[in-house]
Amino acid sequence: MSNRTKNIIYSILLVSSVFIVMKCREGKRQQALRIEGATMGTTYHVTYFDKHERNFKISVDSILILVNKSINTYDSTSDISRFNKSVSGIRFSLPFFLRPLKTALDVYQGSSGAYDPTVMPLVNAWGFGPKKITIPDTAYIESVRAFIGFNKIQFSSDSVTKPDQRIQLDFGGIGQGYGADIITDFLKSKGVENMLVELGGEGMAIGINLESGKPWELGLVDPTAPEKFIGYISLSGKSFSTSGNYFNYREVNGIRYSHTIDPASGYPVQRALLSATVFAADCTTADAWATAFMSMGHEKAIEILSSRKDIDACLIWSVPGGTEKHITPGIAGSITMN
Repeated sequence: MSNRTKNIIYSILLVSSVFIVMKCREGKRQQALRIEGATMGTTYHVTYFDKHERNFKISVDSILILVNKSINTYDSTSDISRFNKSVSGIRFSLPFFLRPLKTALDVYQGSSGAYDPTVMPLVNAWGFGPKKITIPDTAYIESVRAFIGFNKIQFSSDSVTKPDQRIQLDFGGIGQGYGADIITDFLKSKGVENMLVELGGEGMAIGINLESGKPWELGLVDPTAPEKFIGYISLSGKSFSTSGNYFNYREVNGIRYSHTIDPASGYPVQRALLSATVFAADCTTADAWATAFMSMGHEKAIEILSSRKDIDACLIWSVPGGTEKHITPGIAGSITMN
């Protein structure tokens, strides 16, 4: 099943859970407004409260078109595509490239390279890109690894450069979270104080649900049965992002290959970690850390989480006969597990 299909299914589940909760609450205080659309190969859904009852769909769609023109690798004319095809780098044509670069660098350094957006050539080599490759040989993987590493690129306020023309960037592990942040920032600029923004399963919960008078309530997908929820979380003033290998994988000769590539080895990760749901102040950061945790596994992820107060997470991994989980103290009180 493709990553796009996974995102659509997750979005439907998420939006359905919010709708059910809102309908079940009594004492409604204000009518919610809703807009939705398609972007980044998936969908977005926004529930918000605005005393002026303004419809922001046209504005949101227009902004997302520009974001895609900056970071979407499937657009051959986007800034990121121009960088990937360039010999040494580019100047930005739009103001949507710098922020994901800064967040990528922060998480790359904080995760010791577990999150690395220059991993794109390896993703393509393993058949998770446009070309469907069965299994690459070891020699080819080693040759590609030679130009992997986010520390190899340099960027400023208006440009990004690379020392080797083979270096490529892919914000697939951060782009949807960034898109959710852009929508949230726009609505905040219009005076909206209470909203739930979701894009491809990632998003932001700001303020409260005024229809219930309580924080937003979201379902947590069960990685062993993705059509079900394993629990619920009450969220306000935080972003959310879930990464997992339960949808996007390839099976060759009976062997399942994860779409998450370990930048260090060049091979798909084989970890016990089934899913990582991360909560942070912004969704770009949460999205990147969720990807990083899937790459490094739950042991290292728990170690990092114990030393950081800016991110929380719910990790679920497989053990003989079932699963185990780790929920950080900062978010534990907001989660109810089934």
